[in-house]
Amino acid sequence: MKPYQYIYVALLPLLVSGCKTLETDLSVRERSMPASFNIPSADSANWANTNWRSYFADEALTALIDTALNNNFDLQMALQRIEMLRAGVRGATGDLFPQLQAEVSAGVDKFARYTPDFAGNSTTDYEPGKVVPNPLQDYFAGFTATWEVDIWGKLRNSRKAAMASYLASVEGKNFVTSNLVAEVATAYYELIAIDNALEIVQQTIAKREEALDAAEWQMEAGRANLLAVQQFRAQLLNARSLEIELRQQITETENRINFLLGRYPEAIERNRENLYGEMPAAISAGVPSQLLLNRPDIRQAEFQVQASKFDLKAARAAFFPNINISAALGFNAFYPKFLFSSPASIGYGVLGGLAAPLFNMSALKAQFATAKAGQFSSMYEYQKSVLGGFMEVSDQLANLDRLQQLSAQKKEESEVLGQAVETAAELFRSARTDYLDLIVTQESVLQAQLELVDVEKRRQSAKVNLYKALGGGWR
Repeated sequence: MKPYQYIYVALLPLLVSGCKTLETDLSVRERSMPASFNIPSADSANWANTNWRSYFADEALTALIDTALNNNFDLQMALQRIEMLRAGVRGATGDLFPQLQAEVSAGVDKFARYTPDFAGNSTTDYEPGKVVPNPLQDYFAGFTATWEVDIWGKLRNSRKAAMASYLASVEGKNFVTSNLVAEVATAYYELIAIDNALEIVQQTIAKREEALDAAEWQMEAGRANLLAVQQFRAQLLNARSLEIELRQQITETENRINFLLGRYPEAIERNRENLYGEMPAAISAGVPSQLLLNRPDIRQAEFQVQASKFDLKAARAAFFPNINISAALGFNAFYPKFLFSSPASIGYGVLGGLAAPLFNMSALKAQFATAKAGQFSSMYEYQKSVLGGFMEVSDQLANLDRLQQLSAQKKEESEVLGQAVETAAELFRSARTDYLDLIVTQESVLQAQLELVDVEKRRQSAKVNLYKALGGGWR
């Protein structure tokens, strides 16, 4: 038998036992995704494929999103994570190739008298009549190289794992982008909703001032009492308090938007009329399977599954022997004057070695068990992401449909109560109804109008959330 055949025979038991116990083909029970979201209004097209500039037809909003994409700190950190993992891929690729270094070194050894080195060198002539000196200097200038031969695929799988992690980080950045677009849009609609609520409250204050003036006039004329005046004044003070609260909410919401945009507080340009924008006739949610391609968090989880598989294979390869080759070529001498003086100073060496783990099996088994658990965890995380994405779309589809219906009801309620308050005010001014009727009607119309604003804000937010849930906003 040839020498390498003895090596194969010696390693055969280890290879056979490894194949039986170091299983890397893992799987978990898969849950099939439904064919549709079970929403009658769903369309075969998909809003996720629409660029956010087209989806949000509001120039003020798109300008804010543009600024956020350039300045947001979370997005900048995600970009730096990509750079870190890209460097990791380059490093893992470099490990596959021989490591070559240029080396210059100098040293000295003083041999003790009663040692084999002293005995051998003291009687050795490097030239006739000249023995090797003691202390013995050592000068080297040349190249050294090391190479781990990746016969079991440990380094290749480590590189594949690094590449999958890098791709996962890219999808992670896309997910941050999608969330950022949605956050800015949601805060924007909240801000213009508060603007509309403030306008309603200011109109209410004007009407309540008129009602208070009428009550005071009627009290002077003996047609109303002090209690009516006090009730109207309390109503007016309540509306003014609400105005102060809304102005504070505007400040806080503007600051939140500015924070998302990565800048210090400044005025936010907006179009408050766009709160009542009409929705498309058909909701384009596509089919559930499109989530696998459109949602960055699902794609990120998919790449993380791939990375965990390669990590497990690399952990398995650690059980097998390593083959390492080292080599050196250069000038070597014990006197500097001899270093480059003649071809005789040129030296080289090559060494190959095979090292198999024997006493650190417990550590290797722990690493393999950790990688195995990591792969199972990543597969469950992937399934969780898929299920969560489906649920988000389903919730937002139902939410948007209900809010469309609720918006129509609230608009009609607000219109009816608006007419009722005008009627009650006219009757009160002509002393044909009690002041309590006007107070109750005023409270009802204010409540209805503010509820309508809230429904419109929730409707716009549902549109934003559905767009994000479908996987839109990062393209």
